[in-house]
Amino acid sequence: MKFNIEHEIRGRLRIHIHQKRMTCRQADQLEYFLTSLDVVTSAKVVERNQDAVICFAGDRKKVLKAVQSFSYEKAEAPESYLQNSGREMNGEYWEKMVNHVVIHYGKKLFLPLPVRTTLTGLKSVKYIWKGIRALAKGKIEVPVLDATAIGVSVFRGDFGTASSVMFLLGFGEILEDWTHKKSVDDLARSMSLNVSKVWLVTDEHEILVDSDKIRPGDQVKIHMGNVIPFDGIVTAGEAMVNQASLTGESMPVAKRESGYAYAGTVVEEGEIIIRVKETTGSTKFEKIVTMIEETEKLKSAVESKAEHLADRLVPYTLAGTALTYAITRNVTKALSILMVDFSCALKLAMPISVLAAIREANAHHITVKGGKFLEAVAEADTIVFDKTGTLTKAQPTVVDVVSFNGDSEDDLLRLAACMEEHFPHSMAKAVMDAAKERGLTHEEMHSKVEYIVAHGISTSVDGRKAIIGSHHFVFEDEKCTIPKGKEELFNSLPAEYSHLYLGIEGELAAVICIEDPLRKEAPEVIEALRKAGFSQIVMMTGDSDRTANAIAHKVGVDKYYSEVLPEDKAKFIEEEKEKGHKVLMVGDGINDSPALSAADVGIAISDGAELAREIADITIGADDLTVMVTLKEISNGLMDKIHRNYRRIVGINGSLIALGVTGVIQPTMSALLHNTSTLLIGMDSMKSVL
Repeated sequence: MKFNIEHEIRGRLRIHIHQKRMTCRQADQLEYFLTSLDVVTSAKVVERNQDAVICFAGDRKKVLKAVQSFSYEKAEAPESYLQNSGREMNGEYWEKMVNHVVIHYGKKLFLPLPVRTTLTGLKSVKYIWKGIRALAKGKIEVPVLDATAIGVSVFRGDFGTASSVMFLLGFGEILEDWTHKKSVDDLARSMSLNVSKVWLVTDEHEILVDSDKIRPGDQVKIHMGNVIPFDGIVTAGEAMVNQASLTGESMPVAKRESGYAYAGTVVEEGEIIIRVKETTGSTKFEKIVTMIEETEKLKSAVESKAEHLADRLVPYTLAGTALTYAITRNVTKALSILMVDFSCALKLAMPISVLAAIREANAHHITVKGGKFLEAVAEADTIVFDKTGTLTKAQPTVVDVVSFNGDSEDDLLRLAACMEEHFPHSMAKAVMDAAKERGLTHEEMHSKVEYIVAHGISTSVDGRKAIIGSHHFVFEDEKCTIPKGKEELFNSLPAEYSHLYLGIEGELAAVICIEDPLRKEAPEVIEALRKAGFSQIVMMTGDSDRTANAIAHKVGVDKYYSEVLPEDKAKFIEEEKEKGHKVLMVGDGINDSPALSAADVGIAISDGAELAREIADITIGADDLTVMVTLKEISNGLMDKIHRNYRRIVGINGSLIALGVTGVIQPTMSALLHNTSTLLIGMDSMKSVL
């Protein structure tokens, strides 16, 4: 690729690409290539002027050499990324805005007055007709106000005012539509499926492969708790599938042989094999967009209040106009009220503020499924944390494997990894990582694997029943016993570690000791959340009281509960809500799902169980808990911005009405200042709060 360096500072390059025209697809290909380079921290490609801005940390020559070697023909980028980047949509709306401005002022400069007057009259019909339709439905709302303002101006022969009002209304409509569409698409992309590994079913066995190696017609097995990665036909098995991300339905749907499974839905119970129909992910994206647009999830209470308030104010504005005319007999002063209303700004600024906050959260690796959840975070006073994988590190490590049946540590760890790999959780990942580090391969050596939520896993190996899980599951539910002569060894197990118990044929075979250290940032995050407005911070865990107590004191929570079941977490949250508290729940596992559903806002750790992410209202990055503080700050900032917008709208529009009624400014100027202030408030609402 040929290019030249336009501008350069340390760690940043702006280059110009030498080609006749750059398509949106080519720009996406180049941007994906640049961002995938190890030394590049961020990159942005602008197709209009064929420029690329590259921020890097490392060898400058490596960046330049990589760009030189780039070729569109050889470049590889996920088709879903190219299809759903949003670049074409942004270009389309930018062109709409430019054309709208050029056409408006072009008519003023080049068309004679009679022609402009005729065009304004014809264009006004659309707005007047909208007002008539609203009245016909018995609704006195914003379209009625717009129609009255434009209609009266046309009737008085003030075509200049009518034209300006319609121009500003049209510009505002394009801006609002663009902002809304971009925000929805950004949100949909963040919610889109990103499954890296899937179980490919062959004639002989199941193989864990990269998802991009799957082709239409391949058969894929989906275990309980996992996302269905592709659209397809069920060929075997039976499962209850959560389709809330697509349909909004909370109840799972049964999927059996010959049934159709949708990408992005989650298997809550059972397991199924599907024959893949689509692999690009575009259908999933489109479904998510449709879901977002058709549900009320995006609307916060303040947003809905603004909309209703805007419509309720219209009759008062009309009444004020009529009253002013009745008192002053001055049409100009009456029009000054008609040209200035509170509803336009309210309807424009509030949704944009909410969507901008969702987009800002997404930039911090926080996926928010609706504006109302940000509002709930701002209002919340109680937050409940799961321990394992949430307050503790997302990657606990195996420190020891204690054998109780005489088998080698490696054989026991191999079996444990083989069982745990089907139901990913932080503890399961620790076991699989330990097996990998020791070079232990574990091909399928068992029959069907059954997962018991919050307890463990059961299967059959060489005709023998094997189980792995918690102390309660292994010893109380499954009645496993400690081999004779091994009691002392069992009692001497180190208490500072979490324990995973492996049983075979009713006897304890091994105990896997797992170190689950506290996240280094957790104490600071807890203190920051307390300062941000949370009056009650709780930790709940299924771990032993001794372990939970130690973690609770280190992290600084207000209270903790140990050895709890999933239903216990949900029950606690329901009780707190009944007391009048607004409750957040933060978790990462399948066992956290009931609590995530029960909370006012369920927040899932991104590398936790897929079911938890599906049920959760918000998903945060798992590498750093400080994003929880960021989420709270964005939510608080959103509410501050909304309240500030209320004050601005009332102050500005109230002043304009007063100036118009007293005759200080004319209706044309009122309309101009009103619409300009509305757009400025709307554009300000698009800004980040942090």
